[in-house]
Amino acid sequence: MAHTERGDDVGEAARGTGSELVREHAPTHPLDRVANRPGHVYRGHVFHIAGSPRVQDADAHLVAITDGAVAVGADGRIAWVGQWRDLPVEYASWRVTRAGFVLPGFVDAHAHFPQTYSQAAHGGGQLLEWLEQCIFPAEARLADPAFAELVAHDFVARRIATGTTAAMVFGSAFPAAQDALYRTSLAAGLRTVSGRGIQTVGPPAAAPLITSERDAVDLTAREIARWHGSGSDGRSALVQVAIVPRFSLSTTAHTLAALGELYASVKDQGVYVHTHLSENNRAGTGEIAAVLGTYGVERYLDTYDGRFLPGSRRGGESLLGRRTIMAHAVHCHDDELARMLDAGTSVAHCPTSQLFLGSGTMPWRRTVSSGVTVAMGTDVGAGDEWSIPGVLAASYGVHLSEPGEESVAIAPAELLFSGTLAGARALDCEGVFGNLDVGKDADLVLVDPTRVHALDMTLRYGIRAEDEATAQRQTLFALLLGLHEAAISGVVVRGRRLEPAVDPAVGLAESGAA
Repeated sequence: MAHTERGDDVGEAARGTGSELVREHAPTHPLDRVANRPGHVYRGHVFHIAGSPRVQDADAHLVAITDGAVAVGADGRIAWVGQWRDLPVEYASWRVTRAGFVLPGFVDAHAHFPQTYSQAAHGGGQLLEWLEQCIFPAEARLADPAFAELVAHDFVARRIATGTTAAMVFGSAFPAAQDALYRTSLAAGLRTVSGRGIQTVGPPAAAPLITSERDAVDLTAREIARWHGSGSDGRSALVQVAIVPRFSLSTTAHTLAALGELYASVKDQGVYVHTHLSENNRAGTGEIAAVLGTYGVERYLDTYDGRFLPGSRRGGESLLGRRTIMAHAVHCHDDELARMLDAGTSVAHCPTSQLFLGSGTMPWRRTVSSGVTVAMGTDVGAGDEWSIPGVLAASYGVHLSEPGEESVAIAPAELLFSGTLAGARALDCEGVFGNLDVGKDADLVLVDPTRVHALDMTLRYGIRAEDEATAQRQTLFALLLGLHEAAISGVVVRGRRLEPAVDPAVGLAESGAA
């Protein structure tokens, strides 16, 4: 049973909408009259998935408080969550911010920084053609430090605008571009895990992105030494680094062996691994067939598991672990899922990208039932959606449309879990953020539905069940599927309200590219 609570000051007509908390005057409270005190209280309709459940159990852990409050201490951590009317007296002098809804920050488990301007890029449709015709040339432009600076500013701006407080980011091949990403992310106060995209082989279109195998390792090692753990401030770092081979077709067995050795030497420092797995299965000529043919392995995952020699013989250290995230995993075999579960490796599910490139549908029931953590990824720019709620909406439709018994209507609480707590778990940071449990960092998204008329009207006048718990789930579903970025009124990380990122035109002028 979900925890559903409702403040007495919210009338029956306002049940579950949240927008009336912005429009109507509720009974006064001492907090309404006091500002500029050590802590901060965010008042609104609170939704989050409490504790540490599996996705299948998310509904039982749904916390829904119609007139709720989240008290955030001066240390940026959540001090208390509950009904507004029950706010403890020790928080009565803290400043208050009102919002229609208060949610945990969204987590994007897979996005491409150098593809910021590559959404809706037309080039052949299928993955390999699209890479050659659109993506490799676009990513090569970040060799210009001024242009890379502009991209970094816009990438960070899009994340703040859509409430994505933490992200696993596939980086640029160029160190100066990565430096720009990290600097801009730190200045904004966002959580970013990233790493330079590693390519040592590829088609002519990828030539500007390719390095020698020695440089591939050396540049990655320098990036780890320079940036991993930045912005820690005595707690979990805002910036962390990943080892990021683009995918197995962009490396050789020798490269994978060298990266495995590097990972073994830095794994204890909390370094991540991020790459693509089993994305496109076009018969005969797709990515998966090409990987199996190039390496002579039995399974795609073997190439990342140190078994990259013909016949899946071991050739080096595994890149799998608790801090490894595999993007897509659309066409995995059961034994691959079992191996990822055993290693603690997670999947970044990217339904909007899979639709755009015709890559197929990750089987939700089978993947989730394997026990592997499935987080959500935008996969910008194959994904045409920056917003994690937009990805959740696509995921709902995609999996409802799976054939026969595979069809599933993902529950509202499972959607919220997938866009928040699952992402934190995939990043091995579940103890730090991902929900609104007391003691965690206050990573929040504040929503004002009145900023988007269609969303506001849906929340105000949509049909709701008489049963309060069912009505809360209906409201959560309508909120997630209708949440456009214009309705996001505030983004908070570690208790700090993030300022809007630099305007793109300003970023262009400051970079010297204008």
